[in-house]
Amino acid sequence: MTKQEMLATVDLGSNSFRLQICHYQNNRLQVVDSIKEMVRLAAGLDEHKMLDKASQERALNCLAKFGERLRGFKPEQVRAVATNTFRVAKNIAQFLPLAEEKLGFPIDIIAGREEARLIYTGVVHTLPPKGENMLVIDIGGGSTEFVIGHALQPSITESLNMGCVTYSMRFFPQGKINQKNVRHAFDSARAEIQRISAELKKVGWQLAVGTSGSARAIRDVINADNDTQDTITPDQMQKIITRIIHAGSTKKARLAGLKADRLEVFTGGLVIMMAAFAELNITDMMVTDAALRDGVLYDMIGRQLGDDMRHQTIADFQQRYHVDQRQAERVAGIADIIFSYLTTQYPSKQLASWRQYLHWGALVHEIGLDIAHTAYHKHAAYILEQADMPGFSRKEQKILATLVLGHRGDLRKMVDYVHDPLLWLAILALRLAALFCRARQSIALPDNSQLHYDTEHKQLIIQLSSQWLIHNSLTASALAQESVLWQKTGQKLRIESVQP
Repeated sequence: MTKQEMLATVDLGSNSFRLQICHYQNNRLQVVDSIKEMVRLAAGLDEHKMLDKASQERALNCLAKFGERLRGFKPEQVRAVATNTFRVAKNIAQFLPLAEEKLGFPIDIIAGREEARLIYTGVVHTLPPKGENMLVIDIGGGSTEFVIGHALQPSITESLNMGCVTYSMRFFPQGKINQKNVRHAFDSARAEIQRISAELKKVGWQLAVGTSGSARAIRDVINADNDTQDTITPDQMQKIITRIIHAGSTKKARLAGLKADRLEVFTGGLVIMMAAFAELNITDMMVTDAALRDGVLYDMIGRQLGDDMRHQTIADFQQRYHVDQRQAERVAGIADIIFSYLTTQYPSKQLASWRQYLHWGALVHEIGLDIAHTAYHKHAAYILEQADMPGFSRKEQKILATLVLGHRGDLRKMVDYVHDPLLWLAILALRLAALFCRARQSIALPDNSQLHYDTEHKQLIIQLSSQWLIHNSLTASALAQESVLWQKTGQKLRIESVQP
């Protein structure tokens, strides 16, 4: 990455969508442009968790504007992440392609704990903790993240499904606020936080930090009333909520310092923050302007400079599930060779990410053995799709899970949901690599071996010397059985014996 290269992040939150463009120069980020729209995506979820047409239109209109601003940017310069509403909406699979088309770039739906990690990454780069544990609380539109850490990587990350938009809609419909519904909202939020409070308190912290819109709005209202105070305290929040209850609505309370675009969701965020203070015994909290988009930018820089969190996550999974690392590397090496043969018709730039996914998939393809040998590939696929994997998006986890699920067993199970031709080729490469490495010993394909993939007829031809096939009769037999499995999916595998 050159010193003058522009980087852009798109943060698709449940309340607002944000685009931030920066120069990365002399190890510093300089913001050159920022666009924010209050899309209120979470407000479009009905009782069945379906996004309504109006919210989809608001989102698509906003993304079209972002897409216009990002014209000319290369894929490696842009990362778009989506949070809670994208995670929970049941019709997101139909909406996501439309959103990506408007934006012009892929959208990564990230898990709650990954969102928490990225938020912390943004905070820790702008507010170094100086060796003391920091508790970071980020109240978003649809979820609230809790993070504790004292170094570049957090010690604990949690995400709860409660946010300023969802709570405002649920407890304060039509903006009507009274003592009763405030108490119900407070009790509900505190009950949610109780699920994680013991673990947070066990780790402990010396400094509490609030991030994102709700925390900043609360701070601004407090500061407008008392310009000598720049922190959030329980007493100040109690004064604000009392004033809102007496007025009957946030709008009628006429809170100085509160921006108009936060009127509808302010009280929902305020009550969640009050519950967090009460449940975690927080006495005061400072507020930072760092947020998810900053964390995504620093994470992008880390990836481009070789400090990719995903590598560490794969290594952690290998250790956690007692992977035979020599075998994993063996399979990864053969899989890469086979994938190279299979993809000669594709440009190398298009293959870079797929080779990385294939490599990671090979490194963790046996994690299911730690559960049971029978159907271990299914156990592994479930883990990879459902576990928290720092650095990985939901889409990336799905790719890894699909690769691992398809690396053995009946291929017919893959036909219905593998539509990307490069994913198919990666699966086939991993299957053959695992097959060739079945003896769990170092193996080298003979010098005169050839692999050719005919895309038009979906046929892979492997030419192996007759002597090698005789010497490796078990592998030859397995290849013949594999050929039968491929035929059931419309693919063809042909093994040809050639003279040395």
